[in-house]
Amino acid sequence: MDYKKLAADILKLVGGNENVLHLEHCSTRLRFTLADKSKADTEQLKKTPGVMNVISKSQYQVVIGNSVIEVYDELIKICDLGGKKAAVKEEKQSKGAAFMEFVISIFQPLIPAIAGAGVLKSILLLLSGIGIMDPTSTLYVVLASISDATFYFLPMMVAVTCANTLKCNRLIAIAAVGFLLLPATTKMLAEGVVLFGITIPNIAYNAQIFPAILCVVFLTMMERFFNKVSPKAIRVFFVPMMSLAITIPVTLLILGPLGFNIGALLTKVILFLYAKLGFIAVALLSAVLPFMIALGMHKALLPYAITTYGELGYEALYLCASLAHNISESGACFGVALKTKNKELKQTAFSAGISALMGITEPALYGVTLQYKRAMIGVTVAGAVSGAFLGLMAVQGFALVGPSIASMTMFMDPANGKNFIYACIGFVIAIAGSFLIAFLSWKDEEAETIEEVKNDNTEYPVVLPVSGKVIPLSEVNDEVFASGTLGDGIAVIPENGELVSPVDGEIVMLFDTKHALGIKADDGTELLIHIGIDTVTMEGRGFEAFVKSGDRVKTNEPLIRFDLNEIKKAELDTTVCIIVSNSNDYEILNKNYKGSDKGTSLFTTRKK
Repeated sequence: MDYKKLAADILKLVGGNENVLHLEHCSTRLRFTLADKSKADTEQLKKTPGVMNVISKSQYQVVIGNSVIEVYDELIKICDLGGKKAAVKEEKQSKGAAFMEFVISIFQPLIPAIAGAGVLKSILLLLSGIGIMDPTSTLYVVLASISDATFYFLPMMVAVTCANTLKCNRLIAIAAVGFLLLPATTKMLAEGVVLFGITIPNIAYNAQIFPAILCVVFLTMMERFFNKVSPKAIRVFFVPMMSLAITIPVTLLILGPLGFNIGALLTKVILFLYAKLGFIAVALLSAVLPFMIALGMHKALLPYAITTYGELGYEALYLCASLAHNISESGACFGVALKTKNKELKQTAFSAGISALMGITEPALYGVTLQYKRAMIGVTVAGAVSGAFLGLMAVQGFALVGPSIASMTMFMDPANGKNFIYACIGFVIAIAGSFLIAFLSWKDEEAETIEEVKNDNTEYPVVLPVSGKVIPLSEVNDEVFASGTLGDGIAVIPENGELVSPVDGEIVMLFDTKHALGIKADDGTELLIHIGIDTVTMEGRGFEAFVKSGDRVKTNEPLIRFDLNEIKKAELDTTVCIIVSNSNDYEILNKNYKGSDKGTSLFTTRKK
């Protein structure tokens, strides 16, 4: 794979360097903070070779898979992020979506540290269990303390991620939360202390996340207030001094106990449901996890898992459900890979199966199981059965890391040897069950359809969707269109604002601003019709759509009415571009530059 080219293509399609305010990556995804999401061409980005999917409901995420680090490394070479402070364009966002984005931004960066410490601890449990390492040896104690330290100082890591999210001073946030972990503070609370006539609750704040979050939220408010009222000459010390002086007492008296009780309540509620539903809870969570992961909703379980693990030293719901799901994804992919005759799908499924076996499920989800219902049935059914077994056997996980074949030692329990055995049985149920269901039910309908179309030399007509002067795409005053980055096509300088359908097909995408839409013709050709250059900035002014996404349309059926005068008044180019966005699969023939009336022949397409 040409990572340099893929990085350049991604940067163009997310709106260019000036539209990117922040960029980071996780195990499979590039995570962008964009100044204006409407400038990103999400549909075309999804079709870019090397991109598995795009998720744009909260943070703008481009799913790459196992090569995400290589693509990220190339992106940061060409994407200048230094000193960017551009304001993000406000979008209509529900409170629930905003809260979810806030939660993800806090907990997502914690995963590598937690996962690393978790895997290390699981390996130590294995080495101790088989007698290779003595748990009382100095080396074992030192290595085990790495994992213990990660969770002990978890509040300070939360302080950093929360401060990053809220744009608060990170070092001041660390100082505020660090106070709660001081041995002197712990001793003072244990001995009992009264502040302002109120007895401060005796709470051990190590491994606690909610007190740290509330502390930093309040600190941010104080910091912003004192930045406004403080004279600039003394701001450097006055703002942090006053912010800390107010935040720490408030945290000790109110926010700390409140956060502790929130975490305890969250854990008790889920454990209560788990106790009432038992193995059914694990089975249900295992079955719905693929859809939660696809939507990013599984991150909502992280606060519960981290809090529960910090309090009990183990977790029995999310980790078991993740084991059942991850391994079921792997089995289903291996079943498809072994059964399909489609060489490209075989390679994708085999690679995704290996990734899922190692705990990384996005390649399997976006590359195989979400696309093919037979594979997804295998994942959900086998995942539910495996989850039910794990729940029935009350299996517990002792390390917060994505379950995989490499991290199965996370289920080692020195006090209960059967815990690991039951986890291994659940592993076998998941991989064998999903493999058999996917293998036995799989039919290469897609491959057969593709083969039939390949043998079909029929040319399909595309008519002129708007009256005007037809010009080569290379003459369009926009580099992305003119260079053919989005695909081959043709352009029209319109005489009027009446746009009709150039083919029989289905509307697969309509921009909220009505300036562009996508049509999938009945023969499989995918057309992108873009009215004007940079007309997205008009935010729909002067555009009226007569169709919506999902509508069936006939050739010459009215699609959009647009006001040429409004576009010209905005000092924008009115050129209409007609692009075959799947040009890798369909070739354009017989381009007609002589036509001028809508409905006349524009070109024909044929499957390559």
